Amino acid sequence: MANNLQVWEVAEPYLDLHCLLGEGPYYEEATHSLRFVDIRQHRIHTVDLAAGPESLKTLELDVPVSVTVDIEGVDPRDKIVVGLKYGLAVLDRKTGQYEYLQKFSAGEGLGQSKAPVDYERVRGNDGAADPHGRFWLGAMTDFNLGDFQPEGGLFRIDTGGKASTLIRPDLTIPNALGFSPDNRTLYFTHTTDDAVYAFDYDLEDGHLSNERVVYRHTAKGSPDGFRVDVEGNLWHAVYGSGRVLKISPKDGSILGEVRLPTNNITCTQFVGTELFITTAEDEAAEGGETSKALGGAVFRVDVGVKGLPLFKYKLSV
Repeated sequence: MANNLQVWEVAEPYLDLHCLLGEGPYYEEATHSLRFVDIRQHRIHTVDLAAGPESLKTLELDVPVSVTVDIEGVDPRDKIVVGLKYGLAVLDRKTGQYEYLQKFSAGEGLGQSKAPVDYERVRGNDGAADPHGRFWLGAMTDFNLGDFQPEGGLFRIDTGGKASTLIRPDLTIPNALGFSPDNRTLYFTHTTDDAVYAFDYDLEDGHLSNERVVYRHTAKGSPDGFRVDVEGNLWHAVYGSGRVLKISPKDGSILGEVRLPTNNITCTQFVGTELFITTAEDEAAEGGETSKALGGAVFRVDVGVKGLPLFKYKLSV
């Protein structure tokens, strides 16, 4: 760890919401709002950042919702794309109705064996749109099925929902995905490997090559979600550690850390130079009583650098 480590201390939550599994923060630029989800409670929360925490609105679905993304050319107040139990769907935010674009079962089977896959066992997890407007969505063991198994995978859903391609099988907890400032590198976290992988990303066709590990986590906790800043550094939540790490992908060194008062940190999102941070419950008080009390809250801190904007999904092609 660098001797001149930058440190930010955060004591109070921005939203003391008590999510069971807060995740997927996304900046809705059109409305200057922050969206995020509670996967286990099937909820999408939205807060108007100009109006403040009192403006919080919640939409509850009938299945786990893990990630959201704006649609290119569509008002996000009307429709967005969401990662759900069975795959990627378009959500009408006014009615709460959704329609699947692609289900995991429509792609190739998960796992290296040719045996049939029980898609009831998996659910969507984290993901992101790419520069071509496609969406990359992870699948993993659903809740209440015992220990997570290597039965998940990373899927790429083409624009317009035309096709689903299994990019990596046999994953246990596929997590966040993002891009370098020049869009030539794709980063992907596999939590159960304690690793952030990098791939060369072809700007012409989106082909991946030259897989390598850019960060290996060896300390307390496990890497969860991240965002990339304009300087190319990753701001990575570490579940079970009460930390967000600022990581250089050049050599995997830790340049800074945000210290939080609760244990289970899940993901980050830039709004200007402010970093918004989602968390999950700490019912067992593994991080202490304060950690238990603030588990599931949303925090924010000014870290002095802006983040890269997230890509939108192309529904019309």
